[in-house]
Amino acid sequence: MKYALLLLLLSAVMPGAYAQAPANPAPAAATAPTAAMLQRYTTANGQTTFFSTAPLEDIEALNSRVAAIFDLNTGQLAFSMLMKDFQFKNSLMQEHFNENYAESEKYPRARFTGTLVTRPDEATLRSGPQPVYVQGQLTIHNVKRKVRVPGTLQLRGNDLVVTSKFSVAPADYKIKIPALVRNNIAKSIDISVILTCQPGPTGTASIAK
Repeated sequence: MKYALLLLLLSAVMPGAYAQAPANPAPAAATAPTAAMLQRYTTANGQTTFFSTAPLEDIEALNSRVAAIFDLNTGQLAFSMLMKDFQFKNSLMQEHFNENYAESEKYPRARFTGTLVTRPDEATLRSGPQPVYVQGQLTIHNVKRKVRVPGTLQLRGNDLVVTSKFSVAPADYKIKIPALVRNNIAKSIDISVILTCQPGPTGTASIAK
């Protein structure tokens, strides 16, 4: 299922990436990866956490099943996650999140599609984490909003490491907080994203299976 999601994301962000191959392609000689081959990166195990601090209680959850695709050549990226994959330390809190706030059965996914505002070159990305901005559309609770968020990119060996920290207001996405627990949940939720993505040509071989 997670690989099918990556294929869907890839076809949306990079059309034609999975065009049908000839029925009997001629065997190709093995070649070393080139810079062009390393432009597309994917992961099915990215991490997103959210943290809410309030006078009565702090709330934190982790989702380790974030599917993402990043094309450094075009600067386009996309990620998607199931809301029910957020794990809480408190099982009752997790139940309330899915049933009362996120309404995970009705609105199962959060998605983001966007583009880098600036694109550092490969040499710069290999020198350390580079600050970037991404602008695009964030969809939560079936509400779509344009956002511009900061982040960092780094090429570490064969991997592309992506991080971002930003805030989301539940009210902006029509997430209603019951009056009884309103003081327990911050008006703005801190979001952290960490994606360690592998090069597309080698990673997508397993995705296509």
